Amino acid sequence: MTTDRGPEALEDLLDLLDLERVEQDIFRGRSRSAIIPRVFGGQVAAQALVAAGRTVPADRAAHSLHSYFLRTGDPDAPIVYTVDRIRDGRSFTTRRVVAVQHGRPIFHLSASFQAYEEGMEHQSAMPAAPDPETLPTAAELLPRYADVFAGPDIVDRLLEARAAVDLRYVHEPPFATAGTPREPRSQVWFRAAGKLTDDPLLHVCLATYVSDMTLLDSVLLAHGRGGWTVGDVVGASLDHAMWFHRPFRADEWLLYDQESPSSSGGRGLGQARIWTQDGRLAISVIQEGVVRVPR
Repeated sequence: MTTDRGPEALEDLLDLLDLERVEQDIFRGRSRSAIIPRVFGGQVAAQALVAAGRTVPADRAAHSLHSYFLRTGDPDAPIVYTVDRIRDGRSFTTRRVVAVQHGRPIFHLSASFQAYEEGMEHQSAMPAAPDPETLPTAAELLPRYADVFAGPDIVDRLLEARAAVDLRYVHEPPFATAGTPREPRSQVWFRAAGKLTDDPLLHVCLATYVSDMTLLDSVLLAHGRGGWTVGDVVGASLDHAMWFHRPFRADEWLLYDQESPSSSGGRGLGQARIWTQDGRLAISVIQEGVVRVPR
């Protein structure tokens, strides 16, 4: 890819998140082309959160989500999201969303929303990281590793799949050091590839979308595996949880600091924190995924 598709790709992604309302609590979404022939997990999680958020009063912000990936999604079929209004309390609102394709659930999400209130404040210190503007863009970085990828078109597929987001690795990604185990920790900076509206739900959903892109990289690093792009690992997300601590904008730089405390039984655990550039802890994330060595 020789041209910058960022703004156009971002518009495509925003259109993807603009679900069709079929009934009061039923929504329909579609999929975009994925790197691999299944629905990208971050997409279905973000769309499910959109569906939940559209049934919640505007003054209540998402503060957590817990989800399970149940089946592989078909990128050529629509996804129907059914929202259950579990609770509408004085401070908190709870929603459950089931995503269905071909008559079977493929994803389940529970999300909680809270009306703003004052409270005690503390947070951990932001880890050190270089200025994102000093790091190579995906278009600059990925072609350097074209010879290690499992196919000649992987660079273009990665660039296309991530075009809506400016994502920059702080350290070398797993595919760059395959064969050499490293500390199970990685960092990336990311932001939307264009300006977003001020709708807080949109920024939360964009962060949810991106959060599934690199979270299990730290699992691969611990074992010197390059990932699916190299062909030495197969896997998929199993569950995904996020807590939204403070307001943020997904069109401004966010630091995604990720690590893996454990892998066993064909599964790997990734945990992370997402920080604003000025040092505010915005989001905590935990995900477990299947991580298997091909036989």
